Amino acid sequence: MDTLVKNKTTLVLGASIKTYRYSYMATQMLRSFDYPVHALGLRKGRIGDVDITLEPEKIDIPDLHTVTLYLNPGRQAPLMDWILSLNPKRIIFNPGTENPPFMKRCREAGIEVLEACTLVMLSTKQY
Repeated sequence: MDTLVKNKTTLVLGASIKTYRYSYMATQMLRSFDYPVHALGLRKGRIGDVDITLEPEKIDIPDLHTVTLYLNPGRQAPLMDWILSLNPKRIIFNPGTENPPFMKRCREAGIEVLEACTLVMLSTKQY
């Protein structure tokens, strides 16, 4: 694993064990590229070798690089302060997760904000 990959530990928020969900596909693709991945979802399960955690307070990722969101703005609301407390370098707002007030807060906190698709970024080597 090269240094760039090691430094891009990713948290998938809104992870699902349903294989047709984009969060599932993104988790699988991230792992296929050897990115370290953590997942938070509404239901317990596993995506490959990644356990889905149900409780945000049980997630401790000191070297977090990226949060990739698969939660609509309503589901983001109770997690916004917690997400900011993780101090990620960037947050990817996948299609359907755009949240202008939260995006503004992230930028003000010095976090890079991207409105993008994680799957496309990975496929085109822009991750």
